Amino acid sequence: MPRIEPTDQSPEEISAKLYRYERIADKIEGGENWNESSLADYWRNGFAAVEHVLDEEDIQNSKEALYELIFKDNKGAIIQFSKPKSELKTDEEKELAVRKVHEFVKVDERLRGIAEHPAILAIVQDILGETPRLVQDMALLKPPHGGGEKPWHQDMAYGNLAYEKPVVGVWIALDEAALDNGCMHVIPGSHADGATPHYAIRDWQLCDAHVQVERDVAVPLLPGGILLFHGLLKHGTPYNLSTKKRRALQFHYVGESAIKLTPKEYKRFFTNEMSGAEC
Repeated sequence: MPRIEPTDQSPEEISAKLYRYERIADKIEGGENWNESSLADYWRNGFAAVEHVLDEEDIQNSKEALYELIFKDNKGAIIQFSKPKSELKTDEEKELAVRKVHEFVKVDERLRGIAEHPAILAIVQDILGETPRLVQDMALLKPPHGGGEKPWHQDMAYGNLAYEKPVVGVWIALDEAALDNGCMHVIPGSHADGATPHYAIRDWQLCDAHVQVERDVAVPLLPGGILLFHGLLKHGTPYNLSTKKRRALQFHYVGESAIKLTPKEYKRFFTNEMSGAEC
């Protein structure tokens, strides 16, 4: 991946300039209310939000599992810190510096249970039209007072998720994901734009100037709510500038018949190699 360029914009400036907060997504109340109309809306908009999918026990077990992986034994899961571990002297400093935990499904049965949750898999299978196959698991953590932005991007622009059939992402709120602590933001219908070149700016991301920020819809969720989204949907999350934690699980699924794009195809679809266009 190309070198990430530094930015001279503050978190507050980026959050105000590149995200909107007045348009809120409609949500389905419970997985049992998913139906043919919900599926049609998903394909039209590129996403669907469903509240109250996980119960209190699921949520608490997930939080405890993440805590144990970070502070007691990672069991082989990968933990990504925003600072060198040698600088982190206390548990509080360590927790505030954890950005991502991934590859935990194989080592923790509580989190594996969420990835295999019957209500989630039923909806994902309805979207894919075939048996889902889990291809990525991660926890995305935004600590209070500046938890990092994830700039606008398409998930299938990350090589490990570049398949020749659509990937379905499932983003699960473990804390309340609100407008002030980094809830998901989406551009409805943007999956229909197809694969779009990405650039190394603050992350591997869409060019800021190419994002139709005026179309941004925010997707706040209660704990246990989920966002299902197409792998080509343009989405991002602003900084967490609040005093609250924002912890989420994210899984990606493909249909059992899906195959990976070749490196050559990936470059053609998701980089500027063909066009030479600059951001």
